Amino acid sequence: MSTVPLSPGSASGIPGFLPTHVVPPGGLATWTAPDGTVPTQPLDPLLPVRLVERRGEWGQVLCSNGWAAWTDARLLVSLPQGPPAAGGLPERTQDARALLARVQEALGQYRTAMEDLAAGRTDGETFAGTTRGLRIGAVLDGDAVWLYDAGRDVWCYCDGTAMAALASPAGPGGES
Repeated sequence: MSTVPLSPGSASGIPGFLPTHVVPPGGLATWTAPDGTVPTQPLDPLLPVRLVERRGEWGQVLCSNGWAAWTDARLLVSLPQGPPAAGGLPERTQDARALLARVQEALGQYRTAMEDLAAGRTDGETFAGTTRGLRIGAVLDGDAVWLYDAGRDVWCYCDGTAMAALASPAGPGGES
């Protein structure tokens, strides 16, 4: 992902960055302005971003490294910004530890494949084959964590005691 910086020198990162959305699994096209005339590099799948401005269907997103671009805001997957409503989690699901273990395992597999590629022990084709099908997503913010459950294609919120499915790419009323 390579997008337009908000200001010179901002690529070093944003202290206290809090995402509001995640890029959908297919990634998203981006533009330098909300007019669709000058495309830039696409946003990576499942990248946490902050929606900083909205103009109709256009949205300017900010990435944790300080880069920003315009994209189709309708396609962003919303992250809850706090615990669910006072009624508690709507649908308690399995213990989050199993999903955390899958995230850790997939990240470990990717890291091993990346290290083998960087050390010249494998080639690009083998790297692509080894990493094919790996998919994770996680946003950790203090005591709250949002995890992407690739098996169900749904984002889950965990409050430390239980986990609930909260955001589905299928949208409102869609299957999750």
